[in-house]
Amino acid sequence: MQRKELYIDGAWIAPQGDGTIEVVNPTTEQVIGSVPAGSSDDVNLAVAAAKRAFPEWANSSIETRMAALNDLSLALKELTEELAQTITAEVGTPIGYSRMAMVGTPRVVARSYAKMLESYEWEHEIRNSVIVKEPVGVCAFITPWNFPLHQIVGKVAPALAAGCTMVLKPSKEAPLNAFLLADILHDIGLPPGVFNLVSGHGSEVGEFLSGHPDVDMVSFTGSTGAGIRVSQAAAPTVKRVTLELGGKSANVILDDADIIRAAKSSIGACYQNSGQTCSALTRLIIPVAHKEEILELVKQRVDGYTPGNPLDENTRCGPMVSSKQQASVHNYIQSAIDEGATLIAGGTEMPDGIETGFFVRPTAFADVTPDMTIWKEEVFGPVLTITTYQSEEEALSLANDSIYGLSGGVWSGDTERAMEFAKGMRTGQVSINGGPFNVSAPFGGYKQSGNGRELGVEGLDEFLEIKAIQRPIE
Repeated sequence: MQRKELYIDGAWIAPQGDGTIEVVNPTTEQVIGSVPAGSSDDVNLAVAAAKRAFPEWANSSIETRMAALNDLSLALKELTEELAQTITAEVGTPIGYSRMAMVGTPRVVARSYAKMLESYEWEHEIRNSVIVKEPVGVCAFITPWNFPLHQIVGKVAPALAAGCTMVLKPSKEAPLNAFLLADILHDIGLPPGVFNLVSGHGSEVGEFLSGHPDVDMVSFTGSTGAGIRVSQAAAPTVKRVTLELGGKSANVILDDADIIRAAKSSIGACYQNSGQTCSALTRLIIPVAHKEEILELVKQRVDGYTPGNPLDENTRCGPMVSSKQQASVHNYIQSAIDEGATLIAGGTEMPDGIETGFFVRPTAFADVTPDMTIWKEEVFGPVLTITTYQSEEEALSLANDSIYGLSGGVWSGDTERAMEFAKGMRTGQVSINGGPFNVSAPFGGYKQSGNGRELGVEGLDEFLEIKAIQRPIE
């Protein structure tokens, strides 16, 4: 898929420069396409188009926005297979998971915001004041490669619902799905300038977008380090910044839990999308009395979590997105071995029978302590750490022992006990006894996992300004 143009002001146009970014299939290591390496000049054109389009879209009817969102959801459904195949080729996600999570979830998200608009309260009165919610303006979206389409639609859908216009810079590792999305938005008749796409490098396009004086808001998803740079670039213009960043989430098994079910579930909670998930539950915290039982269960499950071709319907673990990411995960595995953690499954060797691709063996460590690198830093690969505790108070202290606070899990035979424990966890989302992800609930982090929320009503509120209009008191 060779894309040679950028989508600006409702049309595909030639970029200002002649640079390109190649897209590599992480399974085959072959180049599968390319996109333009946009420049600051392209950003200026896109932002200007979004600024021109803003007044009309901000005053568009709720029915118009609902129709656009419903049309988007329907188009995503109709193109599920093409989008899923593209994302699997770009990221290496197993094809079944691509269909369900990479395409199915954004389809539901788009529809959820159309439904939300049916009853959303845009203004209310407090004494002599009318409190009005208005679109924030021109938005810049900088999105990651691990859930590429979902992270884009998670920003585009509420922005459209709010009446905002936007410029998207997708990940350079997985940009092709964003170009397909631009095709969809064009085909459903979104007005020119409402959505604009400029691919490129974060150091040029991303930072320039973040600091652009005509951008009113930046929504970024990615690493904490990159999020800090986005915030610094945005600071001089005092624009709104929302950040969804890294995670090192804890999964706590309390002593009265269904041990077998909890231990088995912990593998999928860590390894979904081959471990390349910011909300993955990568720190398993278990009662010392059940250590041997849990370690044996985990070892069995990990050994059966065989990596393979992501186009095989039975594959559960694909490759890392790039050779750089593969090397990073291997370095973390080696650091854990060097620092004294007990390797119970996996390691730094290539998986059996695989010679090509950026694969990593699904790996698990026991006896991990809070001073170890693998306890503190986000690995972003299929690596589980296991730590024991003596008391519930120690378990909560261990769960909160992180600079991150994005997600979490707790298992208990007593739902109320689990609820109280979850309330004590300093994290933006907690799953009790394997409770599933809810696209209508807000998602976001505490501490260095970011600020602001995506999805749900709270995700829409991020794209709105609040105005108080005072009337005379009679």
